[in-house]
Amino acid sequence: MLEDEIFKKAKPDLSKIKRYGFILVPHTDKNTAEFVFEKEFMNGEFKCIIKIDKNGGVSGKVYDTANGEEYLPLRKEYQTDGFSSNVRAEYENILKDILKNCFNEKYFISKQANRICDLIYQKYNVAPDFPWKGQKTASDAAVFRKEAGDKWFGLIMNVKKNKIIPEAKGNIDIINLKLENNKIQNLIKKEGFYPAYHMNKKYWITIALDDTLPDEEIMKYIIESFQNVK
Repeated sequence: MLEDEIFKKAKPDLSKIKRYGFILVPHTDKNTAEFVFEKEFMNGEFKCIIKIDKNGGVSGKVYDTANGEEYLPLRKEYQTDGFSSNVRAEYENILKDILKNCFNEKYFISKQANRICDLIYQKYNVAPDFPWKGQKTASDAAVFRKEAGDKWFGLIMNVKKNKIIPEAKGNIDIINLKLENNKIQNLIKKEGFYPAYHMNKKYWITIALDDTLPDEEIMKYIIESFQNVK
């Protein structure tokens, strides 16, 4: 979905979305309350309704104002002509403006990856380095170094799940860490641990950042990896 792609590495700022014009729509269940924004575009021919839920998820629909029906050709799989492409482009511009004015950037897609990043910074004063930023592949991959230009003690990537879990669907954030080989052989038998993705499996291990393991346990292995990198 277009919305998922644009907002995948962003989190809403409550004060900003209110100033922008989003209105809180309460529900009987407080957990389902959401912020809603409406806007007409293309000289009033279309109207979009964009919603932000309590988890920061963004969804949207575009309606033809002439008949009040949802404009289905907006979605990529339905596009058949240049006009629908123009509608999509205008809607995309609205989404990007909301991204710019109402959201703050996140380093990673998953909540746990961002929490781990914060914990690494608190522990070692080390921020993620994105050496492949701007490239078509691995652009979101981040390395953690003891010092600038030093060897890595951690690598966070977003990969297809089936790369580490056969037949699994979707994507997942993972972290690669350097541990002792005998420990690696024992850990990969447990849930949440996998043979190192795209790295030497004798010295490195992959850990899923999907809340299978608590942050505190993952940090224990990050500390070991930091100590193992000479």
